[in-house]
Amino acid sequence: MWQQLRTQLWVFKVLVTSRMLVLMSPVKYVRLVRILREQGTNATTSFALAAVRRPHGPALVDELGTLTWQDLQERSAALAAGLLQVAGGPIETVAILCRNHRGFVDALLANSRLGGSALLLNTGFSGPQLADVMEREGARVILYDEEFAGVVADARDRIDGLVEVLGWTDVAPDADTLSIEGLIAAHDGQAPPRPATRGRVVLLTSGTTGTPKGARRSGGGADELASMLERIPWRGEETAVVVAPMFHAWGFGQLVVAATMACTVVTRRRFDPESTLALVDEHGASGLSVVPVMLERIMDLPDEVLDRASLRTLRFVSASGSRMRPQSVIAFMDRFGDVVHNSYNATEAGQISVAQPADLRHAADTAGRPVRGTSVRVVDDAGREVAPDVVGRILVRGASPFDGYTAGAEKEFVDGHMVSGDVGRLDGDGRLYVVGRDDDMIVSGGENVYPIEVEKVLGGHPAVREVVVIGVEDAAFGQRLAAYVALVGQGGDVPTEDELKSHVRDQLAGYKVPREVVFLDALPRNASGKIMVRELPGVTR
Repeated sequence: MWQQLRTQLWVFKVLVTSRMLVLMSPVKYVRLVRILREQGTNATTSFALAAVRRPHGPALVDELGTLTWQDLQERSAALAAGLLQVAGGPIETVAILCRNHRGFVDALLANSRLGGSALLLNTGFSGPQLADVMEREGARVILYDEEFAGVVADARDRIDGLVEVLGWTDVAPDADTLSIEGLIAAHDGQAPPRPATRGRVVLLTSGTTGTPKGARRSGGGADELASMLERIPWRGEETAVVVAPMFHAWGFGQLVVAATMACTVVTRRRFDPESTLALVDEHGASGLSVVPVMLERIMDLPDEVLDRASLRTLRFVSASGSRMRPQSVIAFMDRFGDVVHNSYNATEAGQISVAQPADLRHAADTAGRPVRGTSVRVVDDAGREVAPDVVGRILVRGASPFDGYTAGAEKEFVDGHMVSGDVGRLDGDGRLYVVGRDDDMIVSGGENVYPIEVEKVLGGHPAVREVVVIGVEDAAFGQRLAAYVALVGQGGDVPTEDELKSHVRDQLAGYKVPREVVFLDALPRNASGKIMVRELPGVTR
């Protein structure tokens, strides 16, 4: 009981210090309680709560201008009423294929008002992938940006009676075309009946092979929010530039955190490194939410461009979604201050650990320490905990439970901890280092090799901008290492394949030297920044 009381006092202190909890009029508190009773604590409740706290405060800023928190509530109500009419009855699943803009948020909140499942679709999907996921999840309504009309064609052919609503359009659609803005205008002032069920969000795992799985997680409570705020300095009612893709678990989470804190979200449909820096300065943003490759692209800008950005208001950069290039992290902090926070997350487990600036200064490739309330263990194949700095399987027990995949697949658990699928190590100070996926390890000539170790060495070469190392079949050794490298630029000294191999050989054992090095202009990545291995030249898996 005393431990529970201490935890509650700690949570209260963190939420007050971060200005997530503020003094308001009694009338507002009554309205907040009513919303929580009606909606519970699902992923979109925070938007309704923010509309009570700051009804006329700026909520979302995109290319079309600024919307207040109350605007978002009214627009989503109208859109929900319109969707209910055009669908001709209850809607169980709303598929959303939109980039970062008001239409994405409108669709997300409208689904909540309908009590359905919001299926967030990857903007990098191919037509068959999109159709597969929509069929599996039972989606009969899709809201999508006009640029994805061709991708939706497969779903249109395979799903009878598919209801299509356009999100972003560069030119106003004709009167006969259903659009988000058209439905909002036509149903202005209307709202759907209160649904019998509470809306939820289906996030897709971001694997780079196969069809992504849909993951359900219970919304975290105040203790989970406090654990994050203890590590990343969000402050209520400030401004954050969120350019991480909102369909992805990380970008979506940043959007929800911003709403929970009643922070203004500034976003753009397409990421541009120079424009992103300008947005931070223009809006006096205290936060910037990215996926790691975006931070890398920012630091690839010429010095004269970087010199134009002050970022003097920036208190934190929050990044997650893939491995960060250590050189880019240090270069950013050297220029703009120690503000980078790197999170290790999983769609199934939420936030696992955070590397704060001091951790990244100690070791730029660390995933940091587990957040409060989260347990991380590193074990061998028999489930026994390994010693510090010994690589093993990463097991996680988060603050909020994983509710399973929508298609019925299951995650493996060991002693109440979820098997993450990643391998890594904990150092003597409790910092976590993620080495790779379980299935990343290759056996070459009887020796175990984790490609990330080779990637770190190659990535340290001054001429290498980005690199991925994979295992390919080899008749003599079973598997061999192949490195795919994109160089910094065409000018200056361009290393040869042999020079890069020698660079690795000087630092690692001979069996870890790639047998081939393939030079590319850029590595293929999905919308969340992860490298698409299957799209590398010569890869057949």
